[in-house]
Amino acid sequence: MKVKLAHVGDHVVSMHGIKGVVEKVKKNSVIIEILENFSDREFLNNRTVIAHKNYVII
Repeated sequence: MKVKLAHVGDHVVSMHGIKGVVEKVKKNSVIIEILENFSDREFLNNRTVIAHKNYVII
């Protein structure tokens, strides 16, 4: 099964509960600006990297 890749500007939610907007698409992952964080994870800034297999486009 092929994973549908996000594009710049798409809204995504990670499997860990992090919601954000895609800023850059790489070969194996995307960089997102975090809008909401429903996980217990803490971030130093408002961006993170998520593998293509670990998010869904909303």
